[in-house]
Formats: sequence, C-alpha cells, structure tokens
Amino acid sequence: MKFRLLGALAIASACLAADVEIVDQIVAKVNGDIVSQDELQRLSREMVQELKAQGAAGAQLDQAYTERQKDILRDRIDELLLVQKGKELNVNVDSDVTKYMTNLQRQSGTTDQDKFHEWIRQQTGMPYEDFLAETRNQFLTRQVIGQEVSRHITITPKEIQDYYEKHKSDFVREEKVELSEILISTQGKDAAGIAAAEKKAKQLADDASKGQRFSDLARDNSDASTAKAGGVLGAYKKGDLAKEFEAAVWNLPKGGVTQPIRIATGFEILKVDDHTKAGLETLDEAKPEIENILYGPKMQPKVREYLTQLRRTAFLQIKPGYVDTGAAAGMNTAWQDPVQLKPETVTKAEVEQKTRRKRLLWTVPIPGTKTTVEGKSSSR
Repeated sequence: MKFRLLGALAIASACLAADVEIVDQIVAKVNGDIVSQDELQRLSREMVQELKAQGAAGAQLDQAYTERQKDILRDRIDELLLVQKGKELNVNVDSDVTKYMTNLQRQSGTTDQDKFHEWIRQQTGMPYEDFLAETRNQFLTRQVIGQEVSRHITITPKEIQDYYEKHKSDFVREEKVELSEILISTQGKDAAGIAAAEKKAKQLADDASKGQRFSDLARDNSDASTAKAGGVLGAYKKGDLAKEFEAAVWNLPKGGVTQPIRIATGFEILKVDDHTKAGLETLDEAKPEIENILYGPKMQPKVREYLTQLRRTAFLQIKPGYVDTGAAAGMNTAWQDPVQLKPETVTKAEVEQKTRRKRLLWTVPIPGTKTTVEGKSSSR
C-alpha cells in the first residue's frame, strides 16, 4: 500500500512538473489562444530567411533583424486578434483558400495529394497542415481588415489628380511586353519526333489563339522550366529579347499568341500577357497605382488603431521579459503565474460564518417594503 502511495505521488509530481514546464514556454495569452517561446523562435528564423532572400547581409541584416525582432510578439498578437475577430464575425474564406491551394497544386505539377503535401513541405519548410492553417489565417486577417478598416478609408479624385500632376515623371514608361511561353522540346529526337513536336506545337498555338487558357496549356504540355508557373517569363524592354522573338511579339496586342518559333531546343510559343506603349500614362491608366500609393499612409495608422481597440476588449497577459510594442496605453497585461494561484484554505466554521452573513444581508428590512422568503419583497 505504501509503495502504491509513493508511486502515485511520484506520478503526480512528474505531471505537475510537466505542467509547469509547458506553462513556462508560454510567453503570452490572447483570449483563448497562447503564444509560445518556440513559436516566436520559429518566426524569428523565418524572418531571417526572408531578409536574406531580399538580399540583406552583414550589418544591414543585423540592423533589419533588430528593428523587426522587437515587433515579433506584437505581430503575432495582431494576427491572433484578427483571426479571433474573423471567427466572431463568421467570416468565410473557404473558397479563397481552396482556389489558392488549387493553384499551388497546379504549380507543383502533381495531382497526387501525398506528393503535393511533400512539395509544400519542401517549398515552405512547414508540414502541409501547418501551411494550410497559416494560409487560412492570412486570408481571414485580410478579410477582417478589409471589412472593418479598409472600407472606411476614402481617397478622393482630387487627391489622385494632385498626386498625378506632382509626379508625372514617375508615370513615363518605356515600351515593354510581358510574356509567357510554351516550349515543345526536340532534344534527342529523330526526324519523325521533330515532326511530331512541330505538329503538337501548332495545335497548342491554335488552341491558345482560340481562347484556351495559356497557363493551363503550359502546365500540361511545356517542357520549359517555367511550366509549373504557367509559363510566365516576365517583362521585357525592346532589345532584351532574341531578334526572332522580338520580331514575333513586338507588334502583337495584349493576349496575342505567336505561331511556333523554331529554336535550337525545340518549338517556342509566346503569348503577350501585356503590352505597354512608351510615353506618359494617362490619369486613368495611372489611377490604380496612385490609389495604392495613397492608400498605404492612410491604412497603416487605421489598422494600428483598430488593433489597439481589439486589445482593449481582449484578455491579454504578457510574461515578464517580453514586450508587446502594440500594447494599448494604460491596459494591465501583467502575467499571472499559475504556480502562484494557490487555493485558499478555510475552516468549516469560516464557511458557515460567511454563509450566515450572506443570509443576514437578505433579511435586513428595507424601508417601505415587506421582506419575504429568500429575500424577495413586495410593496405594502
């Protein structure tokens, strides 16, 4: 019996220690969600990778890391509050997420779900389920910001006109074309194989000219490295392209598709995704870009103001040593350590005394009334 008791105590102690260890890893509580130390470390690693991908290195990388690291807890709390608000508002992003994931699967070049999940892991470094959840949260936060903040921001025609007049030099464009490609390879093929490749290329060019989606044709048929991305090549100014390509595309309008062009590696089909003429853009042409330029300075303070409001109505606790740089002024977010929340021990007599006092409060006569059973009263 003594052995069993000691064993039970050991197990209980181990469980308590495990609970304390888990709690020690939590650095913030946001309503019903938590932020863990491991999570912040992962976000920090991702931030470094992102900065390096943008070309930051050495002292520049250190400075950028320091500036962004101080806000890493704030940004995570922001996201949790927006996701929670989205659920409260019953915001539905299922169709957006499905469309996005479908496009990603097309880029992966596989219809096998297991292979697609592995492709996601290789591309992002995250398990598929985590990536899917993060994608859903991103769409949810955008929808909430759009619904609760963006729609209240206005940019007047006069603001657009004034910006255009003051920055006309910014809207002088060189002529350029944006292209996509389909390559049907002839490498390693004999005369019959080359003839078959040419026939296939001509059929694909005809299909694209008749309105079939070029990106789908590229993903399904192209032998180029751009196939997974729908054949997208990017933008080119005059002189950037090989002469045979420039001659084929330069006079085509937006949406135009070339006939197959014979090159050393096969047959190349090009589509003009956009064709920008040289010269000053009109106000109407520049309007979307100007709206985006003017939108940012108005949007950021409004979003921060909204997130401050969400903080004021939230249950927030921040562990000592961590700082929420977006904290609402005057709001108490002091950490409550579960280990310190000890149950109060009282005697039976104290409980009875407290109960008796409560009953006495109910039986005190109120002037002008007649006290009845259980504290109910009625007028004389």
